[in-house]
Amino acid sequence: MEPPTTSAIVEALTRAIVEHRLQPGTKLAEQKLADHFGVSRTLVRQALFQLSQNQLIRLEPARGAFVATPSVNEARQVFAVRRMLEAEMTRAFVRSVTPARIRALKEHVAREKLAVEQQVVSVRNELLGDFHVRMAELMGNEVLAQMLGDLVSRCSLITLMYQNAGAAEHSHDEHLLIVKALAAKDEETAVRLMTEHLQHVEESLTFDRKQPVNDISMALS
Repeated sequence: MEPPTTSAIVEALTRAIVEHRLQPGTKLAEQKLADHFGVSRTLVRQALFQLSQNQLIRLEPARGAFVATPSVNEARQVFAVRRMLEAEMTRAFVRSVTPARIRALKEHVAREKLAVEQQVVSVRNELLGDFHVRMAELMGNEVLAQMLGDLVSRCSLITLMYQNAGAAEHSHDEHLLIVKALAAKDEETAVRLMTEHLQHVEESLTFDRKQPVNDISMALS
């Protein structure tokens, strides 16, 4: 059997983090990972660097790699900003809505539904976050799309780690209702649904953590 590639190591570690098998703050020892995967430490180092670019882990000089520990306060602030920003975005979307834009949003939520049903955690969460960015893109507002993309990224790790499958399914259902209100050009309902949706996502995050798993092999098995 061939040894895993860098991308396979990245995928295995991502799944272990997302599925709560590796908890925030867990130290990821290079040698232990190399032994577990049967690869060189160089390959492990490349995988850890990629994960740090995705903000799933943090690399500390002379200390090594650790599963990222997102700030709860930061998450609260990000959601507060998103509620303000996205309420106005929803108003603007309703006022400039077209059948083509509604079709594009319906296609997006159909992809969400598939990812939720197939339980592809990383794809599911990415699509659920991208729904909001997609609205800005469809309006042709690149500045708003970029700002929203940054905000969504800042809370994506928190959503990945602390949102359960049930809450993700609920998010998808709420996206469907938002699209329905947008299609009906019901501004008041669309804004209310968007605000409530972001509130529900924030409320669905569970921040009480178990003790980190120290046995990497056990967490990855």
